[in-house]
Amino acid sequence: MTDAGARLREHLATDGLLVCPGVHDPLTAAVADFVGFDTIYMTGYGTSLSKIGYPDAGFITMPEMIDNAAHIQERIDVPLVADADNGYGNATNVVRTVREYIKAGVGGIHIEDQTFPKRCGHTTGRQVIPRAEAVGKVAAAADVRDERAEDFVLIARTDARGTGDGSLDEAVGRANDFLDAGADVAFVEGPTDERELERIGRDVDGPLVYNFVGDLGSSPYVELDALEEYGFDVVLFPIAATLSTIASVHEDLSAFADDPVAGMRRIDDRFNSRPVGSLHEFSGFPEVVDWERAYLPAEEQGKYEGSLGDDVDSTGP
Repeated sequence: MTDAGARLREHLATDGLLVCPGVHDPLTAAVADFVGFDTIYMTGYGTSLSKIGYPDAGFITMPEMIDNAAHIQERIDVPLVADADNGYGNATNVVRTVREYIKAGVGGIHIEDQTFPKRCGHTTGRQVIPRAEAVGKVAAAADVRDERAEDFVLIARTDARGTGDGSLDEAVGRANDFLDAGADVAFVEGPTDERELERIGRDVDGPLVYNFVGDLGSSPYVELDALEEYGFDVVLFPIAATLSTIASVHEDLSAFADDPVAGMRRIDDRFNSRPVGSLHEFSGFPEVVDWERAYLPAEEQGKYEGSLGDDVDSTGP
């Protein structure tokens, strides 16, 4: 299997919009991989909320983000694009950040030009660092990519449009400067309407990301064929799995609270209606059985005789 960066570059080189559903942990990533997507995206907001219980306001640290990204990439068979926030410091910190994400094996990352602490790109109160400093951080990231993993994909994001005195002109200018500094893809966060999307597609000279956040933020709902027409290459749906998880768990546990037995039956029935097999099958127990048969002494297999529990037969013949 080729590495994740090379596969991601292959997807970016093909015609058509690359659609990346957002996931927040290996479990939601496994579901997305089972459904079938060419690339999956690790959300920073969802990672922060699911891993440490805090919103996307600069509370989660680089090691926590990279740990999550590594576990997600290990669990899925397609490239992962991971949120790397603002690189967790200045340009010298970015050097280590990119090295660590490369060691995690992901296909690519995006780094933004927010100050520290950063916050969700669709909340008020964001600030950005000076343009020259931001360009230096992108250049540092690009140099690490070139030295350590040429196929690793670097996406450079600007939040300049959403600051208190932000303008689309400033955001477009930064995006082009980031591409000139070595970014593979530009990411203008927070366009407010389709006219701004059209302007970004026309005036940014390179591949483009659109961040499809829906009702969470300021960016508009827009049809995918329109995004392609405007010149976008990648669309992220960053909180798809996170919102789905919150809504589904709330619905199921509300019914469970009214009648735990009936509520559990309802949860079982919903799960069994999906084409994922049993929980044991989905989680990978058959593969564990294969490992045991391949590597443990034959006498160890006797533990299965007469034991109780769900059958977790191997994946092989």
